Amino acid sequence: MGTAYAQTVKVMTYNIRLDATVDGVNQWPHRKEKVFALLTKYDADVVGLQEVMHHQLQDLLNALPQYAHAGVGRDDGKEKGEYSAILFRKDRFELVSTRTTWLSETPEVPGSKSWDAAITRVVTQAVLKDKQTGKIFTHFNTHFDHIGKEAWAQSARIIRNKVSTLPSGTPAVVTGDFNAEPTEAPYPEILKENVLLDTRPAESQTGTYCTFTVNSEPCKFIDYIF
Repeated sequence: MGTAYAQTVKVMTYNIRLDATVDGVNQWPHRKEKVFALLTKYDADVVGLQEVMHHQLQDLLNALPQYAHAGVGRDDGKEKGEYSAILFRKDRFELVSTRTTWLSETPEVPGSKSWDAAITRVVTQAVLKDKQTGKIFTHFNTHFDHIGKEAWAQSARIIRNKVSTLPSGTPAVVTGDFNAEPTEAPYPEILKENVLLDTRPAESQTGTYCTFTVNSEPCKFIDYIF
């Protein structure tokens, strides 16, 4: 994207973990300030977030007024259920259009799921225009199922097809929690035909999914920026 824009676009992906009482001392009210601080520290231009409940989104927007958002709740297409939300800097980007598609055989039906998926899953799409350069790019953000193998493959194909059918020359970035390591099925599926490229440095061994307890288990690499 740096070549196409003659300037960089700083992209981040972040599963913030939903607000769950089972998390105890790590529940959202006890850790949200740390989340705000981390997002402020990295100061990304666009951020793909996963597992965002509506009240968490409101907390984020109140604490980080430099951002606006795209995305809806996956359960009803409004505010119910988790969002795969996209944050973007209001001073830099204009939101041209946005839509949320369900990763199912009925992609326009809110709350739908198909194949062997355990949970409703979505992909949020935001077309963003750089206010200075006038250049446009499309950001897709998603959270794949954690159980269904067929749902993995089908979801990867949906994402890849969405990118491949964009107008010629339109840059795209895909962020998300794919719930799959590079050795598992969704990874090669989404990279087929060289439509998308993994931005992770080849030498990187840093995992992205860890528990709240530091060093309690090896971190898995399941989150990507394509």
